Amino acid sequence: MKQLKNNILLSCLCLLAFQCSKKVSNQAPTAVSLIYPTENLLCIDNNITFNWTTAIDPENDEVEYNIIIAKDRALTNIIENRTISNTQVSINLEQETAYYWKVDALDVNNNQGTASETYAFLTQGNIIENYVPFTAALLTPENNSQINSGTVNLTWDAADANFEDTLTYEVYFGEEDSTTLQDDNVATKSYSVSVESGKTYSWRVDVKDQNGAKSIGHVWTFSVN
Repeated sequence: MKQLKNNILLSCLCLLAFQCSKKVSNQAPTAVSLIYPTENLLCIDNNITFNWTTAIDPENDEVEYNIIIAKDRALTNIIENRTISNTQVSINLEQETAYYWKVDALDVNNNQGTASETYAFLTQGNIIENYVPFTAALLTPENNSQINSGTVNLTWDAADANFEDTLTYEVYFGEEDSTTLQDDNVATKSYSVSVESGKTYSWRVDVKDQNGAKSIGHVWTFSVN
């Protein structure tokens, strides 16, 4: 009986030692909030000092920041991609150009946290004039998502550095990768369509102002259950 108790005790000690020796997986830092340039800002200077909040790491690991600046909201036409240890950096950009930016926080183990929001801003030209609206931002349904059949509200957000401009929208919609113009003068940031089960749809929104300046949107897709 004594031998049995000793064996049980030894097994418990071995199990405890094994549990203590297990390495706790390293956690990623928190997402940062973008401070400057703010969303849809018209910057009078093209030498921009980007600034964001400090990320918090659960293990207090050293944190670095990857800033991406692009000329499109999808962040594919990248003009700047650098990793720094500070929460601000000054970058000289082109004048009279729309830009989109975000910041990812990562720790020393390259664990990347949740990405920040993507903000749009515009650098002013030498002469104040009418600027092209920012590219539409997707709201619903999410890109590459699965939804139910029936009537679906396509919704988006849009803005213009010329705050007094009146914006209207051209909505393109279709099955698979093919889209056709549904309405070229939508006044609200939503459009209703009917969708069928088992099909995949694509859609796009172009934003234009009353002066004819227009930004061409990205193509988004969703599938129907």
